[in-house]
Amino acid sequence: MDSQLGQLIRHTRVDEIVGDVIRLRATGVALGDMAEIQNTDGKTSLARVIGLDRDLVSLQVFAGGKGLSTDASVQFLGRPLDVVYSPNILGRIFRGSGEPMDGGPDLSADPHIRVGGPTVNPVMRVMPTRMIETRVPMIDLFNSLVESQKIPIFSVAGEPHSELLARIGFQADADVLVFGGLGLIFDDYSFFRTSFEQHGVFARTVMFVNQASDPLVERLLVPDMALAVAEKFAVEENKRVLVLLTDMTAYADAMKEIGVAQERIPAVRGYMGDLYTQLAQRYEKACDFKGSGSVTILSVTTMPGDDVTHPVPDNTGYITEGQFYLHGGIIDPFGSLSRLKQHVIGKTTREDHSQIMNTMIRFYSEAVEAQKKQAMAFELSPFDEKLLKYGRLFRDRFMDIRVSMGVTEALDLCWQTLAECFDPQELLMKQHLVDKYFPKPADSTTAAKK
Repeated sequence: MDSQLGQLIRHTRVDEIVGDVIRLRATGVALGDMAEIQNTDGKTSLARVIGLDRDLVSLQVFAGGKGLSTDASVQFLGRPLDVVYSPNILGRIFRGSGEPMDGGPDLSADPHIRVGGPTVNPVMRVMPTRMIETRVPMIDLFNSLVESQKIPIFSVAGEPHSELLARIGFQADADVLVFGGLGLIFDDYSFFRTSFEQHGVFARTVMFVNQASDPLVERLLVPDMALAVAEKFAVEENKRVLVLLTDMTAYADAMKEIGVAQERIPAVRGYMGDLYTQLAQRYEKACDFKGSGSVTILSVTTMPGDDVTHPVPDNTGYITEGQFYLHGGIIDPFGSLSRLKQHVIGKTTREDHSQIMNTMIRFYSEAVEAQKKQAMAFELSPFDEKLLKYGRLFRDRFMDIRVSMGVTEALDLCWQTLAECFDPQELLMKQHLVDKYFPKPADSTTAAKK
């Protein structure tokens, strides 16, 4: 120690540098405290305390450990990580360190809030009862997204999960959009930014982006910053906030690498034993606040090798309330699930929603079986032919993720599709709904001409 400024002590002896983690001896330091590191060449970087072993302190260096000297000086700031929060952050893009990266005005003088606080007291949570309309039929009709829900998109490499996430972002009826990018290549970052700008939602969007070329350490900070800002908008501004995070597997991989640098003993497939806890701490920030707004979390979780038993999707499935399974460029109706949809279907949506949902999926399941019979050259019945026609219409009209329509419009199209393929008595639905919504012959003729 060579100097003392008030209560801030500058340490000038770094014991060890392992990747982006440095270790030194210090006392009076708390877990999560911030520090400023000044290298021998005069360059400075922020760091965060991630481990304490008596007086041995481990810090994550935001700028990375490359080029750092053991003669660098470390000054602990005596405060945890914070992020700027004010109305001025809307329409802005920040790095994983919390610094603006869009060339806009400096926000350092704006108020800051603590990052990574505790989850909400259960007493302040209310039962979710409102739907977030995404205009994606496979979500709105069959696995409705509910306010305060936490739900991932399970995907594999090559699937259009970025396109789906961006589409939900600019089509969803949320007040504020908070985007967290984790290890994005530049093309993906540019795609999200351009999509939000072109569709007119960028002015109510906050983006926290860690690119693949940025320090690994900052990747771990993006979800906490995004969720801290989202929670503030929901509680203090009474906003309905939608948080988009991609990719949580990249986040878990970053935790694994940091754990290795800390010489921690790994668990399954090299991931640390606290993987479930770390993921749950972030996902549990989703909440519908009593007397205030809400935070809804929609994330992308890629599955290496399309393996749903991989530790990241496996642990995620125990935390979240369902999943959207993106497979073959579509949202798979058989692999997807929303455990909260019963809170809104038929209550905030039209009375026929539940019956339509079940009937459409039942017929599509039978259409898949009919396709298998056709592929194996079995003789098809007249009803099988109806099912094959229905299957084609269902895929074209509803399963393509680029299809955009409101819930009421989608429900009407469902009835129209059923009318084009089946007779009313073949639907096996509640008769009063068939009498009310099944298109009459004149309606079917008019629709067919259009």
